[in-house]
Amino acid sequence: MNMKDKMHSGELYLPNDEKIMAEQQQKLDKLYDFNATRPTEMEKREQLLKEMFAEIGEGCYIEPPFHANWGGAHVHFGKYIYANFNLTMVDDTHIYVGDYTMFGPNVTVATAGHPILPELREKAYQYNIPVHIGRNCWLGAGVLIMPGITIGDNVVIGAGSVVTKDIPSNVVAVGNPCRILREVNEHDKKFYFKDRQIDII
Repeated sequence: MNMKDKMHSGELYLPNDEKIMAEQQQKLDKLYDFNATRPTEMEKREQLLKEMFAEIGEGCYIEPPFHANWGGAHVHFGKYIYANFNLTMVDDTHIYVGDYTMFGPNVTVATAGHPILPELREKAYQYNIPVHIGRNCWLGAGVLIMPGITIGDNVVIGAGSVVTKDIPSNVVAVGNPCRILREVNEHDKKFYFKDRQIDII
């Protein structure tokens, strides 16, 4: 198995492999072009995202700057996904995000890890584990998602949380490490923030 195949197998590999780096630099050039667009160049941004991402559905919006190890080449977005400033996708392997999910500013989704054994790190070994984020989630500002995590549907992750374990559907989770605070409940059907009542449904 060559180094490129090992990128997506979860095995240890060397990311500084010449073939890997040559392909990665091409992807990063495209990412540079995206981040250099003007706010009025919406059509250009949409076209670049289609070229950059493994998959991207209709109605997605990413606010530059966007950061990604592979320029989004291993990112799979559903439709109507919104990402605020400084979304970082460490997409050395695949990241899957469901429809209508929202990312606050400065969210990081990481697939890459490095061995704890110092001798292996000295040689620059790395491993990658995919991340799955469900439909209609909201990840607050500064959330960090670690390699191999699965987050269910309709989940809210509180700002600044560090997600180190899988999160089931229909919950609010917060903290470092991130823990389930409560389920989405009847109160949420009536109030959108503290005692502020929903009057638009």
